[in-house]
Amino acid sequence: MKKIKERDRSLQIILFGLIGIIIVLFIIGRFVYKPEPVTIQGEAEVNEVRVSGKVPGRITRFLVEEGDQVTAGDTLAILDSPELTAKLDQAVAARNAALAQERKARKGARKELVDGAFEMWQKAEVGVDIAKKTYNRVQRLYDKGVVPAQKRDEAEAQYNAAVATSKAAKSQYEMAVSGAEAEDKEAALALVDRASGAVREVEAFLGEIYLTAPISGEVAEIFPKRGELVGTGAPVMNLIDLNDIWFVFNVREDLLGEMKMGSNFNATIPALNCEKVTLRIVHIKPLASYATWKATKATGQFDARTFEIKARPVNPVKNLRPGMSALLMKEIH
Repeated sequence: MKKIKERDRSLQIILFGLIGIIIVLFIIGRFVYKPEPVTIQGEAEVNEVRVSGKVPGRITRFLVEEGDQVTAGDTLAILDSPELTAKLDQAVAARNAALAQERKARKGARKELVDGAFEMWQKAEVGVDIAKKTYNRVQRLYDKGVVPAQKRDEAEAQYNAAVATSKAAKSQYEMAVSGAEAEDKEAALALVDRASGAVREVEAFLGEIYLTAPISGEVAEIFPKRGELVGTGAPVMNLIDLNDIWFVFNVREDLLGEMKMGSNFNATIPALNCEKVTLRIVHIKPLASYATWKATKATGQFDARTFEIKARPVNPVKNLRPGMSALLMKEIH
């Protein structure tokens, strides 16, 4: 009996020992094989606007420097464009010529031309009177049989010709008095409008030699030097709006977890003494196929896509600048 009890006690000791060994191995395995958290790094980006001109010119003056704060509408730089000044002179000259033509069409013929047309009409009327008297005398002689019919016909033809000449002279006089036709006046006015439009167009381009700030923000970078020539649409400087800043993270899909649209998460900014900030996800999109990660399992179950996460600070972050990093720790399950 005593031997049986000793054997049972020995079995219990061995059993408890095995259980202890298993527990110790389990604890060691948990610490040894515990997955390390993955650090996901994001970068701050900011709304950036490039300032460029509509006209080519040479930079004559900068009114701001890199780092200056500007307000929308402020003048940033001044260009010099002699070609535009010459075009403005041409457009103004064309407009003046069109205005002169329009005044001439509206005013009508000169007084001397009107008086000359009137004298020609009166002269034609005198010719009609003489031709009529001659025709009447020849007609009376023809009735008495003194002159042949040919003489009478010649006198009648001369009278009719004098009447026609008088009508033509009167028409010329009336046209000189009334001036140009309505269509000519409208055409002259249209030329004035076209020339005035050309002047306004050149003046609008001249206004573009003053480069102004499209937004309020900070001058981040100035590209050309004073005196350099810049072309149409060439960037002159960059403005950034520090009130419109966000972070961009590239996250493998098996690490997305609870990162959903509109959700919040915490990140650390090393450049700001590891300040912790709360970010809200505002946009999620998959990156191109070339950004696909290698298989997540050794057996190659699937290739994990990479998603771009755009997140904005829930509260303003003081001294936050574009390019600063944000670190996010993610556990791998």
